Amino acid sequence: MAHDFPPRLMPAPTAARYIGVSESTLRNLGLPKREIGSKRVYDKRDLDAYADQLPYTGAKPENGNEW
Repeated sequence: MAHDFPPRLMPAPTAARYIGVSESTLRNLGLPKREIGSKRVYDKRDLDAYADQLPYTGAKPENGNEW
């Protein structure tokens, strides 16, 4: 099934592609999963929240201290 937008709930292969990591890396991130029947899927909002909290390259911490 082709989508013009990412689905809200995604199986591991789709979720991994969405955030740009391998499936094994995705599974090791400890992100929460939801259940639909016997399927475990990732919520797009959780994936976005994870990506949003990643630091930018060269960014300084919010408290202004150097790393």
